Amino acid sequence: MDNSQRRLMRVISGETLTPPPIWLMRQAGRYLPEYRETRKEAGSFLDLCYSPEKAVEVTLQPIRRYAFDAAILFSDILVVPDALRRNVRFSEGRGPELDPIDAEGIARLKADNVIEHLSPVFETVKRLRKELPSETALLGFCGAPWTVATYMIAGHGTPDQAPARLFAYQNPGAFEALLSILADISADYLVAQIDAGADAVQIFDSWAGVLGEREFEDYAIKPVTRIIAAVKSRRPQARIIAFAKNAGYLLKDYRRKTGADVIGLDWSVPLSFAAELQKEGPVQGNLDPMRLVAGGHALEDGIDDILHHLGQGPLIFNLGHGIVPQTNPNHVTALVNRVRKAL
Repeated sequence: MDNSQRRLMRVISGETLTPPPIWLMRQAGRYLPEYRETRKEAGSFLDLCYSPEKAVEVTLQPIRRYAFDAAILFSDILVVPDALRRNVRFSEGRGPELDPIDAEGIARLKADNVIEHLSPVFETVKRLRKELPSETALLGFCGAPWTVATYMIAGHGTPDQAPARLFAYQNPGAFEALLSILADISADYLVAQIDAGADAVQIFDSWAGVLGEREFEDYAIKPVTRIIAAVKSRRPQARIIAFAKNAGYLLKDYRRKTGADVIGLDWSVPLSFAAELQKEGPVQGNLDPMRLVAGGHALEDGIDDILHHLGQGPLIFNLGHGIVPQTNPNHVTALVNRVRKAL
């Protein structure tokens, strides 16, 4: 099948489809018993990300269960700093950890061999495109420079990313250099995923919501614009979803400034505002993941509200962030059934 005929790609091109295509962030993950089994076999989390055989299996698991309209490559945004030799590791119950970087460390960063280091990811994409149903779109992704930089500077996740914000104020030149390095590597990384068979790619800026207006422009918009411009200059057919979580009203000009084809929306974005954003192009989102945990009327009402407000325009149905581990897989089945029977 020509990838332009896949339902997700048709919406990215501006069509309105009823029912809308659906996929879910973190649709492959700890809420699935089959994922937990594969994770045990893999050893470390990074071993799972870098094993094409196991990463393909994990990516396909939710497609087998739910027949989503898109599969998203199983990997992690921190494979990029791992490729930059920042000693990334994942500790059970503690999340990602890596060696914190300072201004001197940024000056010493070497981007050589990054794409070679990430070659198992591209092999996973190639295998997925062969194994996925022809009608299923394949998404690649990367972390946005701001979000990746927050982990590199603090060495771990923090509630409000104060270490990265403080570092940026105190070391503006070094911070700008780090964002530029990450943007250029990320563009190369996304192009390689597209060349391997990804139909579209998503840029995750999961920590955009902690930024003020000026900082959002400098740390979120400018680096993502740099990525998208670089990718599209080399692969004009590339289609890109940009997701700036908790950015709220700052999303008003985000599509126009960054050049993204689709804007991903978290659950805090009012549906009336989402409908305004949709007038300029496709949107993706934005069900609260807690409604998926709750199930029942809470889930049904949330789905119905989104379809009522956004179903008459180009919409990719998704969560406003990823599926959480305590989610009942049967609730995902109920979600898919309700979206596909609606309207």
